[in-house]
Amino acid sequence: MFDLRAIRDDPAGFDKAWARRGLEPKAQAILGLDAERRQAQTRLQQALARRNEASKEIGDAKRTRDEDRAAALMVEVAALKADLPRLEEQEKAIGSTLEAFLAALPNFPADDVPDGLDETGNVEHRSFGAPTPIDSPKDHVALGEALGMMDFGAASKLSGARFTVLGGALSRLERALGQFMLDLHTREFGYREMSVPLMVRDNAMFGTSQLPKFADDLFQTTNGYWLIPTAEVSLTNLVGDQILEAESLPLRMTALTPCFRAEAGSAGRDTRGMIRQHQFWKVELVSITTPDASNAEHERMTEAAETVLKRLELPFRTMLLCAGDMGFAARKTYDLEVWLPGQGAYREISSCSNCGDFQARRMKARFRPRGAEGSPEFVHTLNGSGLAVGRALVAVMENYQLPDGAIAIPAVLRPYMGGLTNIAATHE
Repeated sequence: MFDLRAIRDDPAGFDKAWARRGLEPKAQAILGLDAERRQAQTRLQQALARRNEASKEIGDAKRTRDEDRAAALMVEVAALKADLPRLEEQEKAIGSTLEAFLAALPNFPADDVPDGLDETGNVEHRSFGAPTPIDSPKDHVALGEALGMMDFGAASKLSGARFTVLGGALSRLERALGQFMLDLHTREFGYREMSVPLMVRDNAMFGTSQLPKFADDLFQTTNGYWLIPTAEVSLTNLVGDQILEAESLPLRMTALTPCFRAEAGSAGRDTRGMIRQHQFWKVELVSITTPDASNAEHERMTEAAETVLKRLELPFRTMLLCAGDMGFAARKTYDLEVWLPGQGAYREISSCSNCGDFQARRMKARFRPRGAEGSPEFVHTLNGSGLAVGRALVAVMENYQLPDGAIAIPAVLRPYMGGLTNIAATHE
């Protein structure tokens, strides 16, 4: 959401920022609705003021026994009272249209975000490791099915496409990855582990910008709850409708949760395997901080996600996304892309975003500056995957595959696997 006063002051600047996202000019349409609403508010206020004034005049007329004037004023007051619901509804309708218009507009890109309208405009920021040559690499589907520990057919019978059943040591490896990530983020990066609801109300989805624009990509229960597409929703909304003390910031939170996505906009993409699922596990990182600290916090969060991949010794690259390829709420985003030998390509495994005050305005999340006597300010919110557990499992399987079809276990995960060094068909 945006400050209307700022749009009034610099409509050209807003249109320029939205143009970097590939959008047509919006400011004049917003200002037109804004003017309509203010006119409607003026008409309503004038009608209320005249009703109150005329009501007082009725008393004066009766005291002076001016019955004709009193009668005329009573007719006027009755007409005003009858018209007020229409004026109120008109003001409300225009306001709702304006709010819906604003709610559908994405955040501004930061000044240092490269221009571009799609992934071809993204810029490699840094990289780690080099892909290890593997003769005739298999993808995770072939590896998992050959081990007898990955069953897409059984999942399809239960739930349809884009679901997976894991068993035995592969299921344990998935659990180990999630536990390792949580331990790293809490012990080394100071994130507080949280357990949060998986179902939320409309206002929570609106606060982190999933609603109204992305309703088709979400799952909703029959009684109105939404299944979270990421723990970002629950974690970030914990500070909604609050005024925090500056001394309490930054807040750093992490959670390992199932995530649920309808993937309505990805028909035909990644239909094979575990890359794009309706249900998956993910470790989420969320930071709440002050505006002056959010850029540094963004770098720190990205480092935390990168450290997971470094400890797993997986080749990856960190991409700075261009303006047109960022998520709706982001002002700056780093994507971590891990090497998958089975695909012969780098694929996204984490996205770390600084949202500035975009979500905070929607959630009404503010802080009181240190020693300041002025009004509270909006916090800045950040979120990142630390990491997507299913994709991390895919990356480990494909990068650590052995010639006989077994999977070597990265050294850092062996304590979580009871000392097991590899996964073979006999390891149930």
